[in-house]
Amino acid sequence: MDTPKSSKLAVIIPAYRMHTQSFLNVLEGLSEADAMKRIDGRTNHITWMAGNFVNVRYGIAHVLGLPEEDPYHDLFYMGKTLDEHFSYPSLDKLKESFHTISPKVYQSLLEVQEEQLAEIFRINMNIPFVREDKLNFIGMCIGRQDYLCGQMALMRRLLHYPAMKYDTDENITY
Repeated sequence: MDTPKSSKLAVIIPAYRMHTQSFLNVLEGLSEADAMKRIDGRTNHITWMAGNFVNVRYGIAHVLGLPEEDPYHDLFYMGKTLDEHFSYPSLDKLKESFHTISPKVYQSLLEVQEEQLAEIFRINMNIPFVREDKLNFIGMCIGRQDYLCGQMALMRRLLHYPAMKYDTDENITY
């Protein structure tokens, strides 16, 4: 396992890598048509959830100072509400974007210094017990990705796909 320069990321690094595996596993075998389905017109579709997941990775990139831009930022930033009138990117396009940003973020997570993690980063959630700094923002992003994978896994089952597997591909090192 890679060792981060900041010991504060000792929990984040394995979670980040597991989310990489889970993201790919949860999308495995889904058709584009099924990925756009909603349940009773009330749920987000898997494509939206996958796009929001990738956008969260771009959010981590931003807080770590990477100059990367999410090509689908306007569709997913801050969990923007799903709009059925929008033309969402395909799962393949989202996976391509995912594979572009994820290794860069991973490398930055390994290299970030504790001083940078302690820097104030306003997210304006006004939660009295959460200090708005870069470390907590990254932690909240990890939580968001966990949530989205769970939602996509549930949607898989509701769409009559097999349950998400927890297989890992050791060739993916981010």
